[in-house]
Amino acid sequence: MTPLLVTGLPRSGTSWAGKMLEASGQVVYVNEPLNPQHPPGHSPGVLNATVTHRFQYICPENEGPWLRAFRDTIALRYGFAAELRRNRGPYDLARMAKYGTAFTLGRLRGRRAMLDDPFAVLSARWFAERLGCRVVVLVRDPVAFTGSWMRLGWTVRFRELLDQPLLMRDLLGPYSGELRALDGSADRLAVAATLWRVVHAVLPESPRVRVTPYEELVRDPVGGFRELYAFCGLEWTGRAAARVAASCSRRRADRGGKAFGWSGLSRTAYRPMDPAAALNSYRDRLTPAEIARVRELTSGWDPGRVSGGLPG
Repeated sequence: MTPLLVTGLPRSGTSWAGKMLEASGQVVYVNEPLNPQHPPGHSPGVLNATVTHRFQYICPENEGPWLRAFRDTIALRYGFAAELRRNRGPYDLARMAKYGTAFTLGRLRGRRAMLDDPFAVLSARWFAERLGCRVVVLVRDPVAFTGSWMRLGWTVRFRELLDQPLLMRDLLGPYSGELRALDGSADRLAVAATLWRVVHAVLPESPRVRVTPYEELVRDPVGGFRELYAFCGLEWTGRAAARVAASCSRRRADRGGKAFGWSGLSRTAYRPMDPAAALNSYRDRLTPAEIARVRELTSGWDPGRVSGGLPG
């Protein structure tokens, strides 16, 4: 059975896309096995390998431990003994019971593993070619992406990328100078925009990889997910269509409440959205000058391939 990977930079809609594919009832949702923080990462029952960097790069030269570990993950073989050796707190035991049960039942019922992991984005080619995954890469407009990171106060140390020699050799070598210049920078806007630009410059082109603009999914969620279901080899049903439609039924007047919701196995950043707000929220997060600066920092990339485009 063909496993699935949903990836893309954090805050690009991967949780939403993953949950909508899970609505097929044909997959087991596996949340962020490559996240370097616990939870959800560092869970050897799910992935019995050691994650050392955000955006861990996996390729044929370093795949030994990763190939063994991910083959167990996509086969839905949960490592109870490995998990108990590392994580034994009350939350960990509850999480182990959920994942262990889901993996076992999913395997018995013939379901496929679906990894939802933004930290896998730079390893998308490896997942497609070595694990045989169908890979969906979510791409958000750079202004909306940067605005979301700014609102949350997020940044990234480019040392996470620079300290991976194989990643720099294979993909990011041409960008090493600007990554070093911004490593540890307090200019969070420049960091986020540069991360967006370099990652999307090196996305793989492969029949097994589908680059999907987030904004296009928001504008036509039912049509967009119907196409993704076909790409992933999932059956499109009335139940799935209803779930997708409901995910975009929230209106601005209904906004509020918790930013996270419990659904399936893991806590995710997905919640029902107001489509108009989703496409226009950047206006409230960035000034006109900041928007222009992001556009300048990310210019030169094909919007038809890497973004659905924002309203004018």
